[in-house]
Amino acid sequence: MRENIVFSDLAKELAAKAREIADKYVRPAAKKYDRLQEYNWEAARAVADAGLFRTFIPVEYGGHGAGILALACVTEELAKADSGFGVAFAVNALGSFPILVGGTEEQKQRWLPQIARGEKFVAFCLSEKFAGSDAGGLAVTAEEDGDDYVICGEKKWTTNGGVADIYSVFCVTDANSKSRRISAIVVEKGTPGFTVKKVEDKMGIRCVPVVETHFDNVRVPKSNLIGERPGMGFKHAMETLDLARPGVAAQAVGAAQGALDLAVVYANRRNQFGAPISSFQMVQQMLANMAMKTEAARWLVYSAAGAIDQGQKNKVSKQAAMAKCFATDVAMEVATDAVQVFGGYGFMEDYPIAKFFRDAKILQIYEGTNQIQRVVIARHMIREAMELEHLAAFIPHESQATYKNGAMKTASTGSAKP
Repeated sequence: MRENIVFSDLAKELAAKAREIADKYVRPAAKKYDRLQEYNWEAARAVADAGLFRTFIPVEYGGHGAGILALACVTEELAKADSGFGVAFAVNALGSFPILVGGTEEQKQRWLPQIARGEKFVAFCLSEKFAGSDAGGLAVTAEEDGDDYVICGEKKWTTNGGVADIYSVFCVTDANSKSRRISAIVVEKGTPGFTVKKVEDKMGIRCVPVVETHFDNVRVPKSNLIGERPGMGFKHAMETLDLARPGVAAQAVGAAQGALDLAVVYANRRNQFGAPISSFQMVQQMLANMAMKTEAARWLVYSAAGAIDQGQKNKVSKQAAMAKCFATDVAMEVATDAVQVFGGYGFMEDYPIAKFFRDAKILQIYEGTNQIQRVVIARHMIREAMELEHLAAFIPHESQATYKNGAMKTASTGSAKP
């Protein structure tokens, strides 16, 4: 992205507040809440008091309107201290985005100010047991009944479930439609028939709950349907994920930086053969590669977030996918190498690096697996190749590619020799 990435004074201020909270409330308690698998309410209250939940909410709804780049900066600082709490913070943006991108003015006025103040937490209910990467294959239904919708079925892997007060739930409202099959509906905590069932026992990010959410004839008013009409849910989900993926990527950058920082400190303190291991060339190579990749991931994330803030709609989906895929792969690689730097101690839960390793893996999976991200990236590249047709004259080949409506077709042109 050639355009300048502008960090506003507000973004810098919010990131500094996040760093203070991370140092005071998040990092010191990370091991405790990981072991207990409990939510860090003290840190969450500090985040609310500091106005950080206002980061991604527009000014007209009580937020700072600071944008996605500021959200990435805040998320990175929190995830650097505890990747799990970085998730706990960022998932509120994920759950709020369907309302932001598709909600009516009344709906925005109703829910967003409470989210901005940190009075209400949010969750995003899309995945099901048989519908993960295939977001169009949902089975949870919402049937019209007078002035209400009645929701039935169950959702899988609802992050923040039980903690959240507001749930953006994606349901089938027209099973016979291909393009208008799914709608997004807000379900509030305490609604009869809406329950949290299984609480998952996770490998990592253990301080934020991931649960099954069950809907047993949950009746909600039609005014809870996100948007003016049903059938817009798939569009809202895809737009939401484009906005949220830089946040996942920022979690990854924070996690990678946190693991790298620990590895450097340990390498300077650990002596072998009469010298700190940081003086050994093989360890230096590992640390240098970890640092380069983390920094590259950071600026790819900033680029994607900046593109969203600048309204570059034609670039958002591809860049968000690139940032999410690259940064989360980097987080896993850096965490793995950090464990290696720690040696045997890295394998022990007494040391914090083991938690960074466990936390990193989910980043490659949720909000679109990295395999799916590569599919998204490649499809955009293939469509964009139409703009490069002038290069075809320099590629002698037996077949000539032509494009129509973004799809590539191949026509034989006979043999050709360079």
